[in-house]
Parts: sequence; C-alpha cells; structure tokens
Amino acid sequence: MIYNLTIVLIFIVSILLVLIILIQVKGGGIAENFIATTQIMGMRRTADFLEKATWTLGASIIALSIIASISIPRSTENTNTSIIEEKIMNMPGKTNIPVLPSPSQQEPQKNN
Repeated sequence: MIYNLTIVLIFIVSILLVLIILIQVKGGGIAENFIATTQIMGMRRTADFLEKATWTLGASIIALSIIASISIPRSTENTNTSIIEEKIMNMPGKTNIPVLPSPSQQEPQKNN
C-alpha cells in the first residue's frame, strides 16, 4: 500500500518538476512571455520561488525514492525454483524431463 502511494507521489512530483523547470526564466522559459504583461510578484520574487520549488521538488523525489525502495513488497514464496522450472512441472501432458538442481541446492563435492 505504501509502495503504491509513493510511486504515485513520485510520478506527480516528477510532472510538477518538469513544469517548474519549463517555466523558469534562465533559459528563456515560458515565464519570459508573462513578465511584461503581469508584474504581480515581480521578476526577482518569481525567480526565487521557482528556484526554491525546483530544489524542494528535487529533494522530495529523492526522499520518495528512498521510501519506495524501503517499502518494496517482499515475497515470502519459495525462491529456490525458477519460473521456467515451475512451468515445466505444471505443463499439461508433461513427460519426465529431468530438472537439474540449481547451484544453491547442490552440495559441494568432497575430494578424498
């Protein structure tokens, strides 16, 4: 549950970050078109807000990524068999196909 929520939040924050970066003035962004017509916050305050928003969204992506990696659902199934081995064993009309043990299941050979 937490994992799915963090993935959705990472997606939303990523879209917001892209939009904030596109709006920034430094590279002739979208905000440059609106500066002459609307001077509500002023040029300097707008640039400060966009820079702080960029840093905040970037830091939140890093934090959400760490939370997502910690909350990845772990499987409690038997991982000693591979998916291919399971499909072979459950195959309809299967014949006796020998399946070699995986390296973790093999016992070390003793040299005398």
